[in-house]
Formats: sequence, structure tokens, C-alpha cells
Amino acid sequence: MDLTDTQRRHLRNLAHPRKPIVTIGRNGLTDAVLAELEQALTHHELVKIKVNIGDRDARNGTVQELCERTHAELVQRIGHVATLFRRNPDEPKITLDPA
Repeated sequence: MDLTDTQRRHLRNLAHPRKPIVTIGRNGLTDAVLAELEQALTHHELVKIKVNIGDRDARNGTVQELCERTHAELVQRIGHVATLFRRNPDEPKITLDPA
């Protein structure tokens, strides 16, 4: 699912007051982290994650790998925090404006 600019803007507005609910630490991308992220995306659809990796390239690679492995869309990334979106096909919670 490719998001339009309008949809990304809408999701950024919805994500703004939210806190990161998944944190990736120095152990990196573990099965436990992926399981937690899968559960969070299924339940919330829109989640913020904190990636505590100092190197920018490694941080970008980790966020990209998360998106690929969870089939989520990157809404935005600012510093160590990334916002991901994945529609729940059974119970959609967030309405995206048609664009």
C-alpha cells in the first residue's frame, strides 16, 4: 500500500501526540521486538518506535528492515523515532482520506 502525501500528512497529525511504544536497543532487531511490533501494528495500526542506534546509516537500515519484515509503511522518521502504519484488514481503526 503506497500512501499519498495527503494520507501521510493525516497520519503524521494523528501520530504527533503519541509516544513510542516499541524501543529497539543495543540488541537490535530481535524476534521479541518483531513480535511486539507485529502485535502493536495489528492493534493500533499507527505506532511510533524508538531506535536507539547511534549510527544514522544503521538506524535507517533497521527502520527499513522493520518496514519490510512487518509489511508496514514508513510515515516519517525524525531522529531516533520512526512512525509506521499498517492497515488492519479485519478491523480498520484509522480512516484515510481518499486521495
